[in-house]
Amino acid sequence: MNLTPHFTLEELIRTDHREFDNTPPAEVIANLRRMAFLMEEVRKTLAQPILVTSGYRSKQVNDAVGSKDTSQHRLGCAVDFRCSGLTPDQIVRMIRASKIPFDQLIREFDSWTHVSIPNTADAAPRKQVLIIDKQGTRNYA
Repeated sequence: MNLTPHFTLEELIRTDHREFDNTPPAEVIANLRRMAFLMEEVRKTLAQPILVTSGYRSKQVNDAVGSKDTSQHRLGCAVDFRCSGLTPDQIVRMIRASKIPFDQLIREFDSWTHVSIPNTADAAPRKQVLIIDKQGTRNYA
């Protein structure tokens, strides 16, 4: 099912943990649609196709990847992705410099980029930019 011109529901719920059901509840699909619209803005800003590596995560999938229950992935409000030809650092710099209304933008382990929207449609985006790596979590300089 297409959520936007370049992003499908299937793409935003894909998981390598196929042994678990990762079907989002109906209330999460609205968040996934909001997330897909934000990803369209990201794609336009980066001027590159995007490979989504993680979007919505059911509790079982989220537990399997070792993430916290408070992860925005659980709500369909976060996407981890890569972009061929751009490093995660370049991606963070480009999105940060844009007017994209992200909630969080995280360079994770210098391997992928995490971007999220506010947990509810009426909340203001925090525009928080972080780095997560072996040294821990800190503000992006």
